[in-house]
Amino acid sequence: MTLAWGLWFHFWLVLLTAIMGTLAILFSFLDPSRNLSHYCARLWGRWLLAFSRVRVQVEGLERLTPGQAYVYAVNHRSNFDIFVLTALLPGKFLWVAKKSLFMIPLFGQALTRMGYIAVDRADRQQAIRSLNRATALVKAGHSMVIFPEGTRGTVPELLPFKKGVFIMALKAGQPLVPVAISGTRFIQPRGSLRVRPGPVKVAIAPPLEPRDFATKEELMEAVRAAMAANYAPYFPYGPGNAG
Repeated sequence: MTLAWGLWFHFWLVLLTAIMGTLAILFSFLDPSRNLSHYCARLWGRWLLAFSRVRVQVEGLERLTPGQAYVYAVNHRSNFDIFVLTALLPGKFLWVAKKSLFMIPLFGQALTRMGYIAVDRADRQQAIRSLNRATALVKAGHSMVIFPEGTRGTVPELLPFKKGVFIMALKAGQPLVPVAISGTRFIQPRGSLRVRPGPVKVAIAPPLEPRDFATKEELMEAVRAAMAANYAPYFPYGPGNAG
């Protein structure tokens, strides 16, 4: 799709972020449960998908139990992963996100007010404190979304996983759900302003119980295997046909 379409999408991204971010901040003071703020975030994600003409097909929602807290481990290739997950994952959930996002005016304040966890990758001690806080929240019954690759990948293959996610899951004791998103890297690759409408596939694997694994390495390998089994790096075009 043309750069002009990408700029048009980013106009709506900025506008909707400003509007829904302001509402989320306001509602966070009026509604301590943050349910209204989360609803604002869900609308934000759905409207951005609609404006960008992105169609999402989801498999495996029936594997999730309403009211159960989960740690969602998701591959990451595009900003659109965030829109897709915010729009479509069931229930209320929090995010572990890089600290720089919390510095964006309004958007960052909304993230803070909604209870999301900022991680400073350059400060190991701060990152450990953030993961400990995330662990406590999951133990208390809050679902959490995290990208175990640690960043948006620029290659088709899955990147090596960071171990902190799996330490958190073992300590929290709540089920860990591997989620594979395919197609977003063609809609908007990392570093590009261009937006290319197209389909996205989200596959939710069966939840894994941390207590069934003796070490974080075993849990990490099980999550990676489940994610790799469902991740289609060339969806929907096929190798050599994504230009």
